Amino acid sequence: MEPAYDTVIAIARSMWAAQGLKFTVTGAENVPSSGGAVIAINHTGYLDFTYAGLPAFLHGRRKVRFMAKKEVFDSKVSGPIMRALRHIPVDRGAGAESYRAAVEYLQRGELVGVYPEATISRSFEIKDFKTGAARMALEANVPIVPTVIWGAQRVWTKGHPKRMGRSNTPISIGVAPPITPTGTPEELTATLHQVMTDTLHEIQDAYGPHPAGEFWVPARLGGGAPTLDEANAMDAEESAERARKRTGRDT
Repeated sequence: MEPAYDTVIAIARSMWAAQGLKFTVTGAENVPSSGGAVIAINHTGYLDFTYAGLPAFLHGRRKVRFMAKKEVFDSKVSGPIMRALRHIPVDRGAGAESYRAAVEYLQRGELVGVYPEATISRSFEIKDFKTGAARMALEANVPIVPTVIWGAQRVWTKGHPKRMGRSNTPISIGVAPPITPTGTPEELTATLHQVMTDTLHEIQDAYGPHPAGEFWVPARLGGGAPTLDEANAMDAEESAERARKRTGRDT
C-alpha cells in the first residue's frame, strides 16, 4: 500500500469523472505483472503522465515512477507530492544522476515512465527519440513497454488554452507488447520508434472522427496541427530563444 499514491489516484479519477473523460484502454495486459520495465510514452500534452499510469494500475494495480523535470520538484506545491510518489527529478543540465536513479529503480523492480521524445510533440506525430529509454532498459536488463496516448492534447497542450471543465473528451491509451532489450541503444530506439508510430496510427484509426482543421488533429489527417517538420522548426526556434535569454542574463 502507498497511501500518498493511492490518494492521488483517487483524486485524479474523481477529476476525470467530473470532466467526463471517456477512456479506452487496450493492451493493459502487456504491462508486466512484476519486475522492472521502462514505460515509454508519447508526449502530446501536459497531462499525459496522469493518464499514462492507468494501464499499469488496471493490470495489477502497479504504480509508475515518472521522470519529470527538476523544476516540478522545486515547486512548493508540486514538489512534496512528486517526492511522496517517488518520481524521479531530471536536471537537464546534469542528467547522469537522474539516469542512474532510474536504472536503480528498474533494477529494484519498479516501472519507470519515460518520454523518449523529451518534449511535447506540437505535430501530435511521433518525434525523433532520445536514446535514454533504450540505454536504461539495456543496462537494467528490463523490457520496454511502448505506451501511446491519443486525445490528451484536446485537454491541455502547448500553445492552446486548457479545457479542464466538463468536455467529455475521449482519450485512448494503447499498450504494445514489451520489447526485449537487445542490440545497440540506437537499434533498440529505432525499434521502439517504429512500434510506437504503428500503435499511434492504429489508435487513431479506431478513435473516431478527426475533424478537418481542428488544432488537435495532425496535418496528415487533414487537421490544423503543424507538420512534423514545421513543429521541429518551431521547437528549434524556441530553444534558440531560450538560449539567447540565458546568454543575456549571464552577461
